[in-house]
This record gives sequence, C-alpha cells and structure tokens, in this order.
Amino acid sequence: MHLVYPAVLSALLFSTGLYGVLARRNAILVLMSVELMLNAVNLNLVAFDVWLARAARDTLHSGQALTLFTIAVAAAEIGIGLAIVLAVYRNRGTSDIDKLRDTAEGPDGAEPGAVAAQKTEATA
Repeated sequence: MHLVYPAVLSALLFSTGLYGVLARRNAILVLMSVELMLNAVNLNLVAFDVWLARAARDTLHSGQALTLFTIAVAAAEIGIGLAIVLAVYRNRGTSDIDKLRDTAEGPDGAEPGAVAAQKTEATA
C-alpha cells in the first residue's frame, strides 16, 4: 500500500476536525473535533511507522509508541474537558461557547465588582 492513501485520509480527517473546532459553538462538538484531529495525527504516525519499517528491518516502531501515548493523552483530555463542560453547564445553563465569558469578567469586559457597584448606584 502506498503512503499517499493514509496521508490523504489523515489530511481530510484533520481538515474536518479543524473546521469543527472553528465553526462549532457547542463545547461538546468542539471536543469531538479535537479528538478527530488527534485521530488524524495517530493515523499519520502509524502510516509513517509502517512505511519506515519497510526500509529498515530493525526498527523500534516509535510511531506506534507515540500513537499509544497520544491515545492516552487524548483520553485524559476528553475526561477533563468533559468534566469542565459539565460543570460550566450546571453553573451557567448553556454549553454555547459564544455565550460563555471568563468568570472574572462582567458584561462588556468590566470587573464584577464594578458591575455590582454600578447596580447599587442605579438602584439608589
């Protein structure tokens, strides 16, 4: 099998994942798109490992070892990311990335204490 086939498939998977990260608003779909990009990298690592193993008989199969490491990191990333998304959803009621702001910011980028002071001044 030629190296071109898995490389093209990997490029398509990575492009699809990149589009998903840039275009989606739901945090869960963004995490799924990141996983798609990591799987494209894993496919590339294994394809190049097989391709290089044909050239040298005694190889360490470092591409497969890196793939296992990437899978472990991706599993940890999705676990922590999903926990963060669920915590944010419980607190804010939405997982829409555009509607979420930093917790230190108030509306229009003001500090939360300044917003509270403005509200008390408006009611007084």
